[in-house]
Amino acid sequence: MSRKNRALYIDQEAVSALTLLKSGLLAPVTELMNEAQSKEVLNSGMFKGKTFPFPLILSPNGKINETILITAKKGEILDLICDNTFVGELCVEEVYKIDPHERLRQIYGTEDLSHPGVNATYKRLGKFAICGPYSIDLSSVEAIRNTIAQAKEQIGAQHMSAIFMAANPLHRAHERLIRQSLERTDLIVIFLLKPYHNSNLTYELRHKTVEYFIENFLPRNRVVVVPLESSYLFAGGNEVILDAIVAKNYGCNRLMIGQNHAGIGMYYDRNANKSIIDRLIGIDIDVRIASEYVYCNQCKTLVSIQTCPHGHHHHISYHAESILELMQQGLLPPAVLVRKEISAMIVASLYPNRFKNLAKLYYDIMPVNGLLEEHSEKDFYVELMRLYQTTSLT
Repeated sequence: MSRKNRALYIDQEAVSALTLLKSGLLAPVTELMNEAQSKEVLNSGMFKGKTFPFPLILSPNGKINETILITAKKGEILDLICDNTFVGELCVEEVYKIDPHERLRQIYGTEDLSHPGVNATYKRLGKFAICGPYSIDLSSVEAIRNTIAQAKEQIGAQHMSAIFMAANPLHRAHERLIRQSLERTDLIVIFLLKPYHNSNLTYELRHKTVEYFIENFLPRNRVVVVPLESSYLFAGGNEVILDAIVAKNYGCNRLMIGQNHAGIGMYYDRNANKSIIDRLIGIDIDVRIASEYVYCNQCKTLVSIQTCPHGHHHHISYHAESILELMQQGLLPPAVLVRKEISAMIVASLYPNRFKNLAKLYYDIMPVNGLLEEHSEKDFYVELMRLYQTTSLT
C-alpha cells in the first residue's frame, strides 16, 4: 500500500536511539530536543536539573532528507523509513540548523575523522535537526523490561546491579567482575552490547558464552543477560553517563564498571583527582568502580592490582583484543586467560570443519574408553586444553 506522507530516511542507529528515547530509558530526556533545549544542554551539560552529556537530536543525512527538512512545515506528518521499511511517524514541530563538526565534539570530544567511530558518525549526520512527537515500535524494549521483571520476581530481588560489557571475548577478569558484583546485590543485569558494525565475534556467539558461564558456574537465577544496541549514543567519553541513565531507567540500583573502563575519564579539578562519575548529578544510581584484575605468576591466581604486592612485571593483564587475536589465529588462549570451554566454543565457531578426520584425530591422541564416539570440534578443543594443562612431563 502506497503512503501519502513524505518520508525521512533513517538508519538502524537512529531507530535504536528513538526507541530508547520514546520508551523513557533516557529520562530525564523523553523527547527530541528543540533548538533552545539543545543550547541549554550544550551550555550546562544538564537537562531538567540532571546530568545529560549532549543534545539528543534527529539529524539524518542525505540530499533527499535535507530537501524534506528544509521544506517541512510545522504540523506536517513525515513517515520514518529504515531499510525501505516503515518504522514510524513524526509530526514536525521545529527544524533547525546544526554544525556536524560541533556535534562530533559533543559526542566524542573530538572531530578527528581518522577515528573510525567519529568518521562513521560524521557520515550519517545531516546539517539540520528535526523535533516533534513521533511513534515507533517499542516491542524490543518491552521484551527486555519483561525479561528483567520476571527475573526480579522469580527470586524476589530488592537490589539490582547493572554491568555493560561486550564480552568480546568473555575472559577471566569479566568472570571475576560478575562474581564480585554478585556478592553485593540480589540480581545482576548484564547488558550485552550489540553493535551495528563488525564486532569480530557475533552477538549470538558472545551471548552463548556468557550464558554458558552463568548456567554452569554461578548461582541459579541471579544473573540475566539482555541485549543493548550499542549505537553512537554510547560512544566517546560519555558512555558511563549514558550507561548509568539507561541502567537506572531499567530499574537498577547500581552500575558496576571496571577500573580500566575507557569511559571513566580521569581529570584534575581544583587539585583533586576526579572522573566523569563525579559529573553525575540527579541520576539516582550508585556507580561502583571495581578493581582491575590481573593474573600474578607469583601469587598463582587472579588478583587485584591494589592488593598484590608483586610488581607489574609479574602480572598478566586481560586485554580482550590480544586474547581475541590468538583465537582469530586458531590458537586456544591459556586457561588463566579464558575458560577452556569458552575458548573451545569460539575457536570452533571461527574455524568450522577445520579437521579432515576429527574422529580419528580425537581417537588417536585423546584418552578414550575404547569406543568410537561422536565428538564435536568444541569437545576436541576442550580435551586438547586438558592435555596442555597436564604437567607431569613438563
